Amino acid sequence: MRHSFRRLVTAAVVALSMAAIPSVQAQTVSAPQAGSAVATADNAILLTVFLKHDQSRPLGELNAQLAKQGFYKAFPPAGMEVVSWTVAMGIGQIITLKLPASRIREVNRVLEDTAWGSYRTEFYPTYDYKAVGMAEHEKALK
Repeated sequence: MRHSFRRLVTAAVVALSMAAIPSVQAQTVSAPQAGSAVATADNAILLTVFLKHDQSRPLGELNAQLAKQGFYKAFPPAGMEVVSWTVAMGIGQIITLKLPASRIREVNRVLEDTAWGSYRTEFYPTYDYKAVGMAEHEKALK
């Protein structure tokens, strides 16, 4: 009896979960149009991108592939602020962009089209907390 009740509850949860999920469509082949939205205080996110080198191939080969795929021409997309762009030895490049949240797909597609093969990518969307954190720090010192 207990097992059949669990199965019934599990089936109900799965059914309700499936009903709540909108239909998913495959991503189209074409890249999104370049956006014109600019980052403002109410829509800006920071996106930290890790471009991890393919260490099985020499740097010259990786750079040639990036050039062939048009990486530096397409990245960063126009209108996005580069907050930092560093190299971490043994890892690759770490880039932080400031952009409107509505343009995050554009960044993803540019990297899929121009960086894959030379890099493995990781993305960490964040937001600017500096003013809040510093205000809390100052308040704690009083």
